[in-house]
Amino acid sequence: MLQKTIRMVPMAVPGLFILLFSSALFAESGDAGLQPVPEPPPIPTRVESGEVLEPDITIIQRAQDTVQEYRLNGRLYAIKVIPKNAPPYYLVDTDGDGSLDYREELEGDLLVPQWVLFSW
Repeated sequence: MLQKTIRMVPMAVPGLFILLFSSALFAESGDAGLQPVPEPPPIPTRVESGEVLEPDITIIQRAQDTVQEYRLNGRLYAIKVIPKNAPPYYLVDTDGDGSLDYREELEGDLLVPQWVLFSW
């Protein structure tokens, strides 16, 4: 079996060279109608929106409790009340209508994050 393989190798070598060179000649002849690729457009500059992305937090210390007011773009959206002898609780504007809803820190309901995508 090994002798048959060795005898076939010299016969296959010229065929491989012919196939290799003919494919290279065919590839060269096809470039005549192509045009160069244009340069990509420049990358646009970064847009600065001017909006504050971090909330403003106002902390008010009183005798019985501490109140933390959370504002974004000047609009009050949450209040955290921390009483001296009780667990903290939240008043949150969940739907953006301006009225604050009561939320306990250990409450079982899930408060799903909501974002404003468009406003005008």
